[in-house]
Amino acid sequence: MSLATQIIDQQVSGVVAKQEEAFTHELRLGHDESKRRATAFLFLVAKTMFSLTDEETLDSIVDGGNDFGIDVLCFEPPAQGELKIALIQGKYRTNLNGEAAFPENGIAKMIDAIGALFDPDKGVTLNERLQKRIEEIRSFVAEGAIPRVVAVAANNGARWTQTAQQRIDNTAREFGGQVEWRHVGSEDLLAMLQAQQPIDTELQLTGQATVETFDFRRVLMGRMSVARLAQLADEYDNRLFEKNIRRYLGLVGNRVNEAVAYTLRQADQRPNFYFYNNGITITCSQFRHNALQKENWRVKVYGLQIVNGGQTARTVQQVAKEIDSEIETAEVLVRIYEIQQNDTDLVEAITFATNSQNPVDLRDLKANDLRQKNLGASIAELGYVYRAKREDRPVSSDELTSAVIAEAVLAVWRHRPHQARFGGREHFGALYDTIFTADLNGAQAVIAALLHRHAENHRKRPPQDAPDFLPHGSRFIAMLMGRYLLEEMGISLKQLDHRNFAYALSLADQQSPDYIARAEGKIAPALEPLFSGRERTLQRLSATFRRADLVEMLR
Repeated sequence: MSLATQIIDQQVSGVVAKQEEAFTHELRLGHDESKRRATAFLFLVAKTMFSLTDEETLDSIVDGGNDFGIDVLCFEPPAQGELKIALIQGKYRTNLNGEAAFPENGIAKMIDAIGALFDPDKGVTLNERLQKRIEEIRSFVAEGAIPRVVAVAANNGARWTQTAQQRIDNTAREFGGQVEWRHVGSEDLLAMLQAQQPIDTELQLTGQATVETFDFRRVLMGRMSVARLAQLADEYDNRLFEKNIRRYLGLVGNRVNEAVAYTLRQADQRPNFYFYNNGITITCSQFRHNALQKENWRVKVYGLQIVNGGQTARTVQQVAKEIDSEIETAEVLVRIYEIQQNDTDLVEAITFATNSQNPVDLRDLKANDLRQKNLGASIAELGYVYRAKREDRPVSSDELTSAVIAEAVLAVWRHRPHQARFGGREHFGALYDTIFTADLNGAQAVIAALLHRHAENHRKRPPQDAPDFLPHGSRFIAMLMGRYLLEEMGISLKQLDHRNFAYALSLADQQSPDYIARAEGKIAPALEPLFSGRERTLQRLSATFRRADLVEMLR
């Protein structure tokens, strides 16, 4: 039994305890302890791999009968015509010897699922949770989005067998390079879970380098072999990129990364890699070198973090496994910024400024905006805590994250429920000024979040007679709930502030069931003309709630 396996088992026990209520009422797992532990393992893998919130993780769990061997299904709205999807199948054993390989039949089921689930024209019979998510995905595919799938086989044992690998290899042509396979074992998961530890290491540079001082900060620019970059990625894995605001986008289907890999694989192009690539940007607390040496410095770097070039590093790491020592002929530009550990504003600014090739998550970078600080202060006066930045700890009932506030305000007060759920990547980008207006106060933000929470709880734990549109319409329900609350108070949105917050809060808590029933009664007839003469499928329902015409009808 490895130490990693033991630690993960302890983590699983912690998840079972923390998610007791959700496992019982939302996932309806019953009292089978082995099933709860297996689900907790899935929860841990999905949350850790894809940086999900607890709520998003619970929503993504689709384990049950008729699931095609898919236990977790995550996806993001399409970007640049591509739809990113992650499938996870988990196998968690109470025997912790860690020797059992991921079963071949599990891989076979995932292959069958990928071949069937993402074709809008194929009929499938699935459990309710999986069917709803699949039809949402299929509605995007029907509109032209191209699926890019990451298939994850997760267990607390060994990787799949060679026979299973052969099955995967045989699907490469059939799936057209749109599927990437990953195994996650105890050691992999532990590495992702470990708290950040400073990376102190040495970099061997080639040729001459320069060091300059700007405003009491030092900068080194030079070049090093990409082989050393691959070694860093192998040795430190995700710890190397903890301050990088983008996850690894994957080699398959990413044009930038594919171009990097192509250059490295071509012997005649490999020496030109230095000229083609933007290079690696590193921040550290200190670097040291022998300034009396003219060239080929060995640089000691303390607190190393790659804040730009993570995509290059991961791609180099993959290609290095293919061509081994041949990769040493390629070199890459390196910038090293020596920055004090408490100078977080500068680190964030460098991270943002140097990450321009691919879309970035702007939420953390907006955290220091004056509007965010003022909103946080206003919310604090009402007895709630506002989390402007992401933190790796559970959210308590009196805490509200900036992501939740953004989605709720956009749906409830800005009357854009269709953009609240599927426009998440723009909440702190193109939609930021629409959501976080100068006059948005703490009372408005908190009430929107609480109405949104009531609507979401109703969606997660629906009654037996729930309408078929509920899985897709909770943000629309929240929008109407906001209207009913203001009507009952006899005020406009501008008049909702700290002075009448207590009354608004009591209405939100006490009248939400009535508001929800009224909203469902208004949405149902509004949908009828949109389905005139057409079959009302889950796939079409999902697409309908992404359009603005339903919003106009409800307004």
